[in-house]
Amino acid sequence: MSRRGTVEEKTAKSDPIYRNRLVNMLVNRILKRGKKSLAYQIFYRALKEIQQKTKKNPIFVLRQAIRRVTPYVAVKARRAKGSTRQVPIEIGSKQGKALSIRWLLGAAKKRPGRNMAFKLSSELVDATKGRGGAIRKKEQTHRMAEANRALAHFGRKRIKRKRKNRN
Repeated sequence: MSRRGTVEEKTAKSDPIYRNRLVNMLVNRILKRGKKSLAYQIFYRALKEIQQKTKKNPIFVLRQAIRRVTPYVAVKARRAKGSTRQVPIEIGSKQGKALSIRWLLGAAKKRPGRNMAFKLSSELVDATKGRGGAIRKKEQTHRMAEANRALAHFGRKRIKRKRKNRN
């Protein structure tokens, strides 16, 4: 008899203003040293900048940027035949979304500029237009996966056959 409790799936909470889970996921990645209110300030300032730059709904721009940056394959280091190889694997939507958020924030932090809100808004607008550091990262990952496509068979787990006892 299993003594474990029932599994409850954790659902991401939505943010207070836009009531959007995606916003909350992004704010949680911006978060540093537990200062969530500061992370919200940065993000909402970035959304205001986007509103002024594009004259579009900032949540629509955010969704479009994340959709553009989300990869569908990634490379993972696997140890096979005595050496470590970069094996391409397909990734699901949740993991792809998490990667795209990470890449967007990383590219925004590397940008030169005044403050994080300005850099983040610029990166999101660039991502919707199909350029910027996060898009470059996605293309680089896809190129690596394409180059190592011959190693894709190492990605699957092998099923070991049971041997019959010969006693």
